[in-house]
Amino acid sequence: MRVALYVTCLVDLMRPSVGFASLRLLEAAGCEVVVPPGQTCCGQPAWSAGERTAAVHLAKKAISELEGYDYVVVPSGSCTDQIRNVYPRLFADDAAWGGRAKALAARTYELTTFLAEVAKLEQAPGHFEGSVTYHDSCKGLRALGIKRQPRELMMKVSGLELKEMAECEACCGFGGAFSVKFGEVSTQIVDRKCDSIAEQKADAVVGGDLGCLMNIEGRLRRRGDETTRVLHIAEVLAGGS
Repeated sequence: MRVALYVTCLVDLMRPSVGFASLRLLEAAGCEVVVPPGQTCCGQPAWSAGERTAAVHLAKKAISELEGYDYVVVPSGSCTDQIRNVYPRLFADDAAWGGRAKALAARTYELTTFLAEVAKLEQAPGHFEGSVTYHDSCKGLRALGIKRQPRELMMKVSGLELKEMAECEACCGFGGAFSVKFGEVSTQIVDRKCDSIAEQKADAVVGGDLGCLMNIEGRLRRRGDETTRVLHIAEVLAGGS
C-alpha cells in the first residue's frame, strides 16, 4: 500500500514527534509511506470560521496533492473529518471537483482507524511502562466513530495499563477558535476534564488530536500539575515518547 501521511499543521509546527511516530507506525504495518512535501492546511479552521472561499481554496490544494495515493492517513480526527465529511459537501454542486472530493474522502482515514481496520496492525512497536487515561476528542468520536480503535491498539503496547476516566467523551474545551472567543467557558470545560484526569492518577493522558492535548496540557500545567504526561496516541503506540 502506498500511503500519504497528511501530517497536519499543528503537528508540523508544534509537535513533529507525532508525525515521525505516525511514520514509524505505518511502516511497521507494512506501508510505503510518502509525506507530500507541499501539504499545508486542510482548511478546517477557515471552514469553522465561516470563511468558505478560503476553505474551498485549501480543499482544492489538498485534493490535488493527495489524490494519487492508495490511502491518506491523518493523525487527527478533526482534519480527517474535514477531508472525509466536509470536502464532499463543499463540492456537492461542482461537477469538476465533486467526484474528486468524494474519491479522496473514501480513501482518507484517521490514524488509529487505519491501523486497526485497514492495515490491521498486529503488534504495536512501542513500550510504555505505566498507566494512561484516554480522552476521546469530539470530532473523532462523533464525526468518525473513533472509540474502540485507539483502545484496542493500546492493548497491544507492552507494559501499558489503561485507566478509563469519568466523562472521557466530554469536550476538553478547545474547539479551535472557541477557546479564544469564549475563554472563560473554555476554561471551565477544560477544568472539568482535568479533574477527571487527576482522579485516575495515571502517568499520562493520551488522545488523538493535538489541539485537545495542547489545551489539556496547558491547563494541567497552570493548575500546578507538572508530572502527568500528555501524549498523542501515535507517540504511545510507536514508542520513544
